[in-house]
Amino acid sequence: MLKKVFFLIFSLLIFIIAVRFSIFFEFQLNEIQLDTFKNSLIIYSALTLLCFFIGELTKNYSQVDKIWSIAPIIYVWFFTIYSEFNFRMVLMSFLVTIWGIRLTYNFSRKNGYSIYFWKGEEDYRWKILKHRIPIFNSKHIWSLFNLTFICFYQMGLIFLFCLPILVAWQGEVNPISIYDWIIAFLMILFIITESIADNQQYDFQSSKHKKIKNNKPLDGDFKKGFISTGLWKFSRHPNFFSEQLIWVTFYLFSISATEKFFNWSIIGCILLIILFYNSAKFTESISEQKYPSYKTYKENVPMFIGFKIKNPTRS
Repeated sequence: MLKKVFFLIFSLLIFIIAVRFSIFFEFQLNEIQLDTFKNSLIIYSALTLLCFFIGELTKNYSQVDKIWSIAPIIYVWFFTIYSEFNFRMVLMSFLVTIWGIRLTYNFSRKNGYSIYFWKGEEDYRWKILKHRIPIFNSKHIWSLFNLTFICFYQMGLIFLFCLPILVAWQGEVNPISIYDWIIAFLMILFIITESIADNQQYDFQSSKHKKIKNNKPLDGDFKKGFISTGLWKFSRHPNFFSEQLIWVTFYLFSISATEKFFNWSIIGCILLIILFYNSAKFTESISEQKYPSYKTYKENVPMFIGFKIKNPTRS
């Protein structure tokens, strides 16, 4: 229990350090770029406060989830418009838009949105987190957690992993080249694999609940309770893995533009990887309690990627 609390505090500290590092390390913008960056911070602050207040008023704390796939589109096109449609940035923005539309669709079909925008499905893990860490049952402690981690940290993370587009504008020394098209191809490829993984999971969960509702016998993965076929035979979280690769690939555009392998915008995708790793660990701790066979599945299939796979159906 203390480890979970420590991680949350540690994540916030890393985030704050990362932001300061971003500002002071090679953060040399011209006047237009600096003004655009300052205005983008206003957008970030507004979205953060909006998510916080709606969550507090409605007691639905998944407001960030609703704009996770929308905010990046806003950020990248905001920078692109002010760059007067730099061609590399236009390409980057189109790719993020494709990613965002696809992910928004996937979230909506799982009842993530409602005609009343403040409603919709809430992430089930928040209730479990409250149960596992009793201190979060305090109204004031939870409100503080909602403000700092759920809203400030997660919205800040979204903002940070979009910032390679600013670096591509900030330090462009190369015109768009074959490398950019290769990067674009890879990003599309990972969007496709994420789509396949999400569809496989959605079809499985829909079929499972339909069978349960109609009192039909459960066999195979339906009996175990979780999917272990398709891409899920090779990774316990192929959608998470693809999502991380999408934003790592997005970072590569900044390398192509600047000819610098490392630049300050790498912070976003690194923090995203840390978040997804710990999110996956927390989700799996829940799955192990719900499904007796999940521990065996973990022993046979890697969390994100692997090549030599044992039999994941062994129970």
